[in-house]
Amino acid sequence: MLYAVLCTDKPDHLQTRMDTRPEHLAFLNSLGEKLKFAGPFLGADEKPNGSLLMLEAESLEAAKALAGEDPYAKAGLFETVEVKRWNWSVKNPDAA
Repeated sequence: MLYAVLCTDKPDHLQTRMDTRPEHLAFLNSLGEKLKFAGPFLGADEKPNGSLLMLEAESLEAAKALAGEDPYAKAGLFETVEVKRWNWSVKNPDAA
């Protein structure tokens, strides 16, 4: 099952994001096929202000647990994190 992880950074936490970025990227790469895609949201100033992760997990609880292991989450970067079940219905490369 696919889950969208929608994260909003705390205000004025860009330095936390930048300091933690190498560990965050290593974490994402370690997820292998569990990670379908990921990237930052950008503000009007073109600076990152949140994240979107698309994860494959067995359950909502498993997706939340994975999201909680993200170094960004552990560093306290996020003001909010929302995990939602998602159905990839258009241009899904795995669809038959």
